[in-house]
Amino acid sequence: MNTNSKTARLAGFFYLMVIVTGFFSLMYVPSKLIVWENPALTFHNISSETQLFRLGIASSIICYIAFTLLPLALYQFLKNVDETCAKLMVILALISIPISFINLQSKFSVLTIVEGAGYLKVFDTKQLQAQVMLMLKNYNNGLLIAQVFWGLWLFPFGYLVYKSNFLPKVLGVFLMLGCVGYVLNVLGRTVIPDFSEYALSGYITLPATIGEIGICLWLLIFGVRNKQS
Repeated sequence: MNTNSKTARLAGFFYLMVIVTGFFSLMYVPSKLIVWENPALTFHNISSETQLFRLGIASSIICYIAFTLLPLALYQFLKNVDETCAKLMVILALISIPISFINLQSKFSVLTIVEGAGYLKVFDTKQLQAQVMLMLKNYNNGLLIAQVFWGLWLFPFGYLVYKSNFLPKVLGVFLMLGCVGYVLNVLGRTVIPDFSEYALSGYITLPATIGEIGICLWLLIFGVRNKQS
């Protein structure tokens, strides 16, 4: 009786870790340090707040570890709904992990530059600032690749939530719509250079946000109902 509910709450805890650390590393830290149209200010911000930048990297590492464990925990109580779909959910989620970890190399490269390794003395300040912006842009491009799978895994996950009789169907719908939103966001930013200027870009991943925060809170608070067949 308690096993599935305990596993569900554990999954909810992993999800909460992903959400909190993801928000800190992907939104809070960049908002404090990065000014895309001003390389000099960005370089100064990161140089003077190196510890915050390092905390952002550490937060990403914790996020990806939690995201590795999350689908494995979800699988334990969703495999009874549709085992093939549950396996697909796990595979699509886990594909993003090596991409995400390797992508962090760009941020470590930024640290190397701003902390002034001796062999970088051959570059002048503007060149170093340009290299920092290039590394940050490379990191964002890597995130786009990871986001393909951050989106794709939500469809089988949402389907499993929808088909289960122990989780809210509406959250399953939002998760599946979230998959579509993520993929469209990646394609939009890839095909349309000024996609971020469109109003749609600010809302296209909103269903995923609602679905993921919603299912996280549901799992933490309620676990799962004992109605599996």
